[in-house]
Amino acid sequence: MTERTADTATLTPPTVPALEHRPGRWIANWDAENPAQWESVGRGIARRNLNWSIFAEFLGFVVWQLWSIVVVQLPAAGFRFSTNEIFWLISMPSLVGATLRIPYTFMVPRFGGRNWTVVSALLLLIPSTGLAFCVANPGTPFGVMLLVAALAGFGGGNFASSMANISFFYPAREKGWALGLNAAGGNLGAAVAQLAVPVAVTLLAAGTINLPVAGLMWVPLILLAAFGAWKYMDNLTSARGDVAGSLAALKEPHLWVMALLYIGTFGSFIGFAGVFPKLIKDYFPAFSSFGIGTVALSLAFLGPLVGSLARPYGGRMADRLGGARMTVAAFAAMAAITLTMVWTLPMKNFWLFLILFLALFTASGFGNGATYRMIPVIFALHSRAARTGAAPAATQKLASSALGLISAIGAYGGFVIPQVLNAANTATGSYTPAFYGFVAAYVLMLAVCWACYLRPAGHGKGHV
Repeated sequence: MTERTADTATLTPPTVPALEHRPGRWIANWDAENPAQWESVGRGIARRNLNWSIFAEFLGFVVWQLWSIVVVQLPAAGFRFSTNEIFWLISMPSLVGATLRIPYTFMVPRFGGRNWTVVSALLLLIPSTGLAFCVANPGTPFGVMLLVAALAGFGGGNFASSMANISFFYPAREKGWALGLNAAGGNLGAAVAQLAVPVAVTLLAAGTINLPVAGLMWVPLILLAAFGAWKYMDNLTSARGDVAGSLAALKEPHLWVMALLYIGTFGSFIGFAGVFPKLIKDYFPAFSSFGIGTVALSLAFLGPLVGSLARPYGGRMADRLGGARMTVAAFAAMAAITLTMVWTLPMKNFWLFLILFLALFTASGFGNGATYRMIPVIFALHSRAARTGAAPAATQKLASSALGLISAIGAYGGFVIPQVLNAANTATGSYTPAFYGFVAAYVLMLAVCWACYLRPAGHGKGHV
């Protein structure tokens, strides 16, 4: 018996299943739903794993968003790419990241949460150092740049494995808050990257920019995250993959409805986070950055910041008022704000533009939290399995599978939004048609949410 096992056996009451600590930081007999085990030893272990999971996922979002920040600096570094090529560099990480979320969901049961966190963190070294090498030479071919930008999708995949891992550690009564913290901590990576990178690449650069720093500055933190996960996180033998559950979830109509709504909420958040620096530069070039001494500061970070902070509050308000009501309200606000932003653009007022876009990020964050909160409730009450009398444990398992798939599908919004803006600009020379398209999409999603989950003849009015 190891020293850790002996300590646990001494501290744990006889009625509690004794945790067995195996080599490689594997834990057997984990049962978060057992109150005695949870209160005696489980909560501390879960919190330690959550803390390092948040840090690793935070860095995943940082790397995922790096190219959206770097592209606005490329002309000053001597690169001559077309607007179309710039939008591909912005959107490619989201395309790859969304796709990787599907296999990443199954990596935790296959390799262990601690082991996969180490691997997924170390994978971030490839796009971060690759970016540094690419932007150091203005002669780097666009194809190489696009490939390295695609590798930044590793950071987007981290969300799925991180959320799957933490869900195994927490009991159902605390799972929502833990997953909310994990998600919000990751989302904040987009804001911190957009704040820190412009400062870092101009610091001590004597009026120029040092673009390789945008990638290299994160290497020590990535190594720290990998070491911390290796040293302090754990694998659970009870974490089991559920491919059959995922296949069953795909047959549920509610999965596709909620995926559409999540594209509108999270997809808007990650999509606009990616294009916000470029939109500011294109519409208000004088305000693209602010000189503070020898460094340049971009206000683009404020968008993902307020969106990230709004997410947990959206989930909390959904608990009190209903997720469907909050989601409908969020889409109504997003449509109204987007229309107002388009109609006030001719005023050429940067501060009004910034305030409206921050309001749009806030509404998307609220909707993000509310939509995510709806999913387990819908599958518990209105899924085919629930209607045919399946046990609560079965519907909970189905909802867990659906969450991973919906988060992957929703992340494709990060690819769609830049590409729609690019198409509108190519066809008309203006982004305005794209924004009108987004308004129409928000109205459609509002109508779908109301028809499916709020109208009197719908499913469980007032309960979703």
